[in-house]
Amino acid sequence: MGTRSDGALDTDVIVVGAGPVGLLLAGELRTGGARVVVLEKLTRPTTESRASVLHARTMEILHDRGLLDRLGPPPDAGPGHFGGIPLDLTLAGDSPYAGQWKAPQTLIEAVLQEWATGLGAEVRRGHTVTGLVTDPDRVLVAATGPDGVRRRLSAAHLVGCDGEQSTVRWLAGFELAGALPTKELLRADLAGVDIPDRRFERNAKGVANARRGPRGITRIMVHEFGRVPEPDGPPVEFAEVARVWARVTGESLDGAEPVWVNAFHNARRQATRYRRGRVFLAGDAAHVQLPVGGQALNLGLQDAADLGWKLAAYATGRADGELLDTYHAERHPVGARVLGNIEAQAQLMFGGPDMDALRAVFRELLATGPARRHLAAMISGLDRPRSDRPHAEHLNTENPHTENPHPDRPRTDRPHADRPHSDHPRPEHRRTTYRRDTTMGKLNARTALVTGSSRGIGRAIALRLAREGALVAVHCSHNLEAAEETVATIEKDGGRAFAVQAELGVRGDVHELFLAVERGLKERTGATTLDILVNNAGIMGGVAPEDVTPEQFDRLFAVNARAPFFIIQRALGLIPDGGRIVNISSGLTRVANPQEVAYAMTKGAIDQLTLHFAKHLGPRNITVNSVGPGITDNGTPIFDNPEAVAQMAQLSVFNRVAQTSDVADVVAFLASGDARWITGSYLDASGGTLLG
Repeated sequence: MGTRSDGALDTDVIVVGAGPVGLLLAGELRTGGARVVVLEKLTRPTTESRASVLHARTMEILHDRGLLDRLGPPPDAGPGHFGGIPLDLTLAGDSPYAGQWKAPQTLIEAVLQEWATGLGAEVRRGHTVTGLVTDPDRVLVAATGPDGVRRRLSAAHLVGCDGEQSTVRWLAGFELAGALPTKELLRADLAGVDIPDRRFERNAKGVANARRGPRGITRIMVHEFGRVPEPDGPPVEFAEVARVWARVTGESLDGAEPVWVNAFHNARRQATRYRRGRVFLAGDAAHVQLPVGGQALNLGLQDAADLGWKLAAYATGRADGELLDTYHAERHPVGARVLGNIEAQAQLMFGGPDMDALRAVFRELLATGPARRHLAAMISGLDRPRSDRPHAEHLNTENPHTENPHPDRPRTDRPHADRPHSDHPRPEHRRTTYRRDTTMGKLNARTALVTGSSRGIGRAIALRLAREGALVAVHCSHNLEAAEETVATIEKDGGRAFAVQAELGVRGDVHELFLAVERGLKERTGATTLDILVNNAGIMGGVAPEDVTPEQFDRLFAVNARAPFFIIQRALGLIPDGGRIVNISSGLTRVANPQEVAYAMTKGAIDQLTLHFAKHLGPRNITVNSVGPGITDNGTPIFDNPEAVAQMAQLSVFNRVAQTSDVADVVAFLASGDARWITGSYLDASGGTLLG
């Protein structure tokens, strides 16, 4: 740094605001060789993590700067959403970081400050900007330090990264345009409270969200339909948050200890220009928006990545002045597009009952692969050119620093395609593959529960129903990892699914199952309607008749017969007229195998369950049918034995054993409208085993 003749500290760039955007910008400027001072009014870093999600484009930016190792790497933050409707962001496009990644703002700031100061950026905390004047060749800034002394600073350029209430924006005369808020939302981090997790749960009076973090802190968000911000109103108090939460959810927050409370809204405003002479805006100083899905943080970091190298190149004489104009030209349209999709989400998510029809249409659209990929790419920042790369037409190639002004530091402008992808690979089950779109659509906008669908025939049924457009609840009794893998496979194929876990055959099994199913349906559709029920879960005996114990016998009937009965009973309040119930029986109800006599008895009970419920539910046009598989390759070790498989194949007239997809196709037919005139039937899916 230098000092002017008038005593003012002199530097290349002053950045106001030491949040993630300002710190990334400072590091970018130092990497490009520019001198930089960061002024921050807070005396110490914030302990609040208002933002906590990173998207694919931002992850690429952090990777390019060698920062991902310092972040952990961030854990996978799940599939994402659009307006509260689940959306798998791994479908965003060709990026090793497609998806969304969890990183609290406190961690991001700590990493970026260490990086920026390690490169030589100076961060001055406790400094409040009180005035600025732009001269033809400098920007003069007045700031009051932590000691109360007013100081003067001078720089070639000034960048405001100081948030929605930007002092720089106001002092420099930037104009904001857009829409004022129409909806207010309340948010709090709470300790000492035990409330159910919920994901954008729509109730009669509003929308609620709750998620318990790893350290026992629960973050809640609530919007009461019709609630609008009070202009210049007092800061929200926790008591008001608790009252609104109680009205919307019916739950009490008594005993909760508020760690952090705030109110926010859906204002949609943007600076008409991102540059006024020597002063620039980036991040929330340039655009005000609802912080939904982490887009605000990511948009700001991408602003900084674009501006940083351009401003550094100009400050060090490596680029002409026209390069600085490309910042507004490239980032302003991006900001407008993001603000537009955020407002669309705000209406879908927090609009009252008048939005229900529109939400239903969006759910149908999101059942199609192209729509999902389009929105996922838009949210992830992968739907637009990467502008944080040097524009060769503006660089001064005669300057010896053009290629790399700091050969001792890694280049930050290397082509995206050359970037190694192996530092933090996504878990294998989240790699993006495109095999098909959901185009058949016989079950579009339908919901389904398939019990025992983490493996074998049940898994194949879940995959098949999802391919037809159904939202599938994938159930498992124990192996949640396998159920989640099934869900991941469905989502990769462009389908929709969620996992539920509940052990069957024990006390409270059906209640636990439907708590999870109803919660998953409500989060994703706004209702608990269940159009299709497939009772597939079951266990086999494999014990000679004389060796069957009473405990084994009771266990078989509890899982295979009692649970399906009470699952149907419980589901009848959710299944609409015209719904479908399919029960998986067995060919062993038609041929003898003494080793499975008790198992066969349970499947005989399933056939009776089908017959009588078909009669009972006929007036509601709900069909109830059984499917009886024969020998089916369900992945057990015996099917790895070629000799055993050859012997089993001889029992079918087709001289092969069934694949799970053979049975799944039959179930999909019975679940569709094509099977509307079939009920109370047993469909032999044994490949002709019973023909003799």
